[in-house]
Amino acid sequence: MTYVIAEPCVDLMDKACIEECPVDCIYEGDRMLYIHPDECVDCGACEPVCPVEAIYYEDDVPEQWAAYTKANVDFFAELGSPGGASKIGKVSADPPLIRDLAPQGEKA
Repeated sequence: MTYVIAEPCVDLMDKACIEECPVDCIYEGDRMLYIHPDECVDCGACEPVCPVEAIYYEDDVPEQWAAYTKANVDFFAELGSPGGASKIGKVSADPPLIRDLAPQGEKA
């Protein structure tokens, strides 16, 4: 199991979760952040610091954002497990669900 970042993060990317993550498993795409399912240690430190409540435990992702669980996995399909987001920086690999989503504007 892991945590999943859902739609409220799209085009916002506050990044407070990155600062809180003790294992550097939150990666930055072009339009949102993604949690690596194999690198995440399920500590939950990221969830309470998200200002738009976009982070959910995998089993608790709201139904309207269920597709974000797959989008999170798809983001890492070619990337694999680099062993830390800070090693590679921003990755232009947003899956089609995210890439093709209409601009989300200000959410704060």
